[in-house]
Order: sequence, then structure tokens, then C-alpha cells
Amino acid sequence: MNQRLPRLVGMVHLLPLPGSPRFGGSFDEVVSVAADDARALVDAGFPALMVENFGDVPFFTDRVPPETVAAMTRAVAAVAETGVPVGVNVLRNDALAALGIAAAIGADFIRVNVLTGVMYTDQGPIIGRAAEVMRARALLAPGVEVWADVMVKHATPPVGLDAGRAAADTVHRGLADAVIVSGSGTGATPNLDEARQVRAAVGAGTRVVIGSGATRDNIDALVGIADTLIVGSAIKVDGDAMHRPDPLRAKAFVERAAERGIV
Repeated sequence: MNQRLPRLVGMVHLLPLPGSPRFGGSFDEVVSVAADDARALVDAGFPALMVENFGDVPFFTDRVPPETVAAMTRAVAAVAETGVPVGVNVLRNDALAALGIAAAIGADFIRVNVLTGVMYTDQGPIIGRAAEVMRARALLAPGVEVWADVMVKHATPPVGLDAGRAAADTVHRGLADAVIVSGSGTGATPNLDEARQVRAAVGAGTRVVIGSGATRDNIDALVGIADTLIVGSAIKVDGDAMHRPDPLRAKAFVERAAERGIV
């Protein structure tokens, strides 16, 4: 596990990007909001950030169009100006685009929803492409960590697949640097038994990340299993992932995390 990267990551959810159905018509606004949200989280004490094209519903299954890559590169670059480590997630599962963006702007890690195996989602079946992703990483950005979901949210696994086996394959066969455990959907609390299975399967040397549902109230339970928390909904206005960051909520979360040794 790379000890250089922080153990607390705040989410910067981008507004709809050019080309997506809900794009508002001003890309300057998209970049400005991303930069403002990033600064708000850093000012609240978040030591790292992750950027994703959260507003681009409905998502492509894997490869996104060139305009999305170009827009995200500019937005992530604006977020990176905060000076903290930055991660990139190109939804739904374009890890190659995420790597390209990371290489271009000097990001530190990417999130991949499905790195190995297959998951059944609202976009249809998503098939992991670890062979392509890890070869591209070696070529483009060898210093960028790959954080991969296990039993990713908003998806159904194949019959008979359990979290422990999926996690072991993700690390040992997919070569992920970290594994992410989430709840059933955005903001949903993860299944702690499933998280324990993942921890047991990958061992102490691999970072286990909580990818959804972390709140001030459940930090104690989560840090007993995971190394890192990615936080989105809990630090937004009204606790809603669709809203902007709430500085008071964000600061309160960081303070509670600091009490538990996460920051």
C-alpha cells in the first residue's frame, strides 16, 4: 500500500459536460464550479480529491467520446491546482481515458468500476479489461495507482461470485493497487460483512477503500476494516450527492475522521 496517498478523499462531482444530455451550455461554468468545489473541500481539510463526470447520465458502458476526455482533462487540471493529490474516475468504466487524463495533468490515482470479471449494470454488461488497463498504465503513467471496485455499486454480480473471490482476482490477477467496497448505490452504506471478506482476501498489504456511504456516524465501524474513505454525499448540502459541497458538513467530517486517525 502506497503510504504517500492520503486516507481521506473528497469527491468533486462535475456538472454535465459538453455532449451529455443535461449540459447547461457553459463549459466555463463547469470548470469554475469544479475549482470552487475543490477549494471548498481542501479548505475544509480534505487531503485528497477525486473527480468524476457524475452529471453525464446516462453513462456510456466503457469508452467515452473525445469531447468528454477533453472536457474532463481541463476540469481535472483546474482541480489539481489545489495542490493536493487528485484521482480520476471516468464513468461508467473508461479506465483508459482516466489514465490518459491522469498522465496529462499529473494525477495520482484512478478509479475503475470494473477491472476484472463482469458486472451487470443499467448500461448493460460491463467487462473488465485489466490486460489493456495495466499495460497502458505501464506505458503512460507508471506512477498512477489503480483503485478498482469490487462488486461495484449500481450493478449485479454474476451468480455464485462472492466479494472475497472477486477481490482476490482484482488484486492478484488484475494487479489493482487498491480495492473499493461500496453500498448498492450512490451514498449507500457498504455491507460490513462484505468489506471484511474483501479485507481478508487481499491482506494487510493492499489498500481497502470505502467508496460510498461513509458518514460521521459510521466512521468508527468503517476504519476498523478499511484504510481509506472516499466521501461524497455526506459532505454535500442536505447530504445529497447532486448538491454542492457544504463547508460545515465537510469540516465536521474531517474533524471526526481526524479523531479516528484517518487524516
